[in-house]
Amino acid sequence: MKIQKPKILSLFSGCGGLDLGFKQEGFEIVWANDFFHEACNTYRRNFGNHIHEGSITEVDFNNTPDCDIITGGFPCQDFSMIWKRGGLGTDRGNLYKHFVRAVVVKQPKVFVAENVKGLLTANKGLAIKQIVKDFQNVTPLGYRIYVNLFNFADYGVPQIRERVLIIGVRNDIQYEFIKPKPTHNKTNYVTAEDALKDVEKVPFNNEHINILERTKKIISLIPEGGNFTSIPKDSPYYVKGMISHVYRRLQRNKPSTTIIAGGGGGTWGYHFEEPRPLTNRERARLFGFPDDFIFEGNIAQVRKQIGNAVPPVGVRAVAKEILRLFNHDYNKVEKSNLRALSGDVLKYVRFNSEDLQFPFMQTL
Repeated sequence: MKIQKPKILSLFSGCGGLDLGFKQEGFEIVWANDFFHEACNTYRRNFGNHIHEGSITEVDFNNTPDCDIITGGFPCQDFSMIWKRGGLGTDRGNLYKHFVRAVVVKQPKVFVAENVKGLLTANKGLAIKQIVKDFQNVTPLGYRIYVNLFNFADYGVPQIRERVLIIGVRNDIQYEFIKPKPTHNKTNYVTAEDALKDVEKVPFNNEHINILERTKKIISLIPEGGNFTSIPKDSPYYVKGMISHVYRRLQRNKPSTTIIAGGGGGTWGYHFEEPRPLTNRERARLFGFPDDFIFEGNIAQVRKQIGNAVPPVGVRAVAKEILRLFNHDYNKVEKSNLRALSGDVLKYVRFNSEDLQFPFMQTL
């Protein structure tokens, strides 16, 4: 008998990094949404025409296909630790509420929401607290929430990329989400040199950008793994930088540091050997996108798509764990921990992180 693939409704889909990881593990994406035109073109080229281009604020989820799972990375810039953070005090920071609205309408078995590590401390901890409560209290059944901090380098991505995944499981389902054990560590991380092997042979999205001779000289003064701080302050080539990404060069025997989606001069990420910025194909390799995944748009637009993506290689471990629910092979929550049919929504939150404490969650 043919097993039905679990169906995903994808929100804030971007170019499809999260979707690709789930698809590679056997899930079917039945509907997707984003408003970034070039990212939607990339998505159509690589996945199909099921992406709806437009603002999520205008989507009527009653008119979207039925699904088992809702996934999405709601906008993260307002929670990021490297930019000025507005968090829940901005319109963009509140777009997660449309993710909640989708969960209310579709009542999926599971949802997966992705965001930056800075979400955990934004608004002095109030942002994550409010977001968790909003997801928990979705009626009529409510959701158990698992908040996980992932470093995707621990799952085979050649990039140090820390991200928060909020997993919600509907309260009438006994599936217990268990954070997947890392497959990699400092002794066997996939390195930048591993990731970029033979990348010059890839014909797509591999354009080099023109840079000034002065910029080349600046980069040549920085050793691999270094950044603008490697240049002596009395050098005529010294530059000031506000963040560590400025003129950051890869180190060949380590994963890349976090690749960002935008920024001015000096933030493009730079090759460990050649004095030049990375190409977009090299960036895509550092996320684990396959070489036949082709991005649409100009160089800056493609850079933005890649920098905002969830690394598909890293998310596969999460998709594989969630697939256990649909294969009926999983750890069960004790029935005493499930919401009583006549009771209030269960106040159940689990933080699967060994290195962070969340005392503010005690008030939930």
